Amino acid sequence: MTEETKNRRQLMLDYDTAMREQFGIICGVDEAGRGPLAGDVYAAAVILPENHGITGLDDSKKLTEKSREKLYKEIMQKATACCIATASVSEIEELNILQASLLAMRRAVSGLSVKPEYVLIDGNQYPKTGIKEETVIKGDAISATIAAASILAKVARDTYMKQQALLYPQYGFDSNKGYGTKAHYDALTQYGACTIHRPSFLKKFYDKT
Repeated sequence: MTEETKNRRQLMLDYDTAMREQFGIICGVDEAGRGPLAGDVYAAAVILPENHGITGLDDSKKLTEKSREKLYKEIMQKATACCIATASVSEIEELNILQASLLAMRRAVSGLSVKPEYVLIDGNQYPKTGIKEETVIKGDAISATIAAASILAKVARDTYMKQQALLYPQYGFDSNKGYGTKAHYDALTQYGACTIHRPSFLKKFYDKT
């Protein structure tokens, strides 16, 4: 670990400490899966105790798959409360991906066994949880609690897409996680879409073909 990474991760812990001192029980919220062509969108909400002792919390995109999976287990064990929720492909199509993502976030917060006093949301959109909330742009690199939520959401969604790969092996969901890779588009050309593809996300592809 570089000194820069070590210092940044400490700042993330310090940020949470300051927020707890100001607002009480804080909850971090993040989503995973807004961009893919297929699959549900996931969100996670996490409340961590002050002295949780989890080392290595960071933006899930900065971590290896192995590190994310290790941290996932530790977060699930040590969190005061956590909840992972989804919005389905049909809800994405009905609402649009942004509103479906916010719906998944609301579900994650409402599913917590402990009610937070303040909600920190990654990004710049308010899910309107009914609790005092604040958006934090690039929050998964600013707050350790939001980072924990990003890890839960990412690992849970990746696991789900690996399961879908067993049902639809031709699309390579285990490797692309539903994102629009060349191999994924080639499979769409050859086989067409399956039931977990998002039709609205394929419109440009079909317009071209």
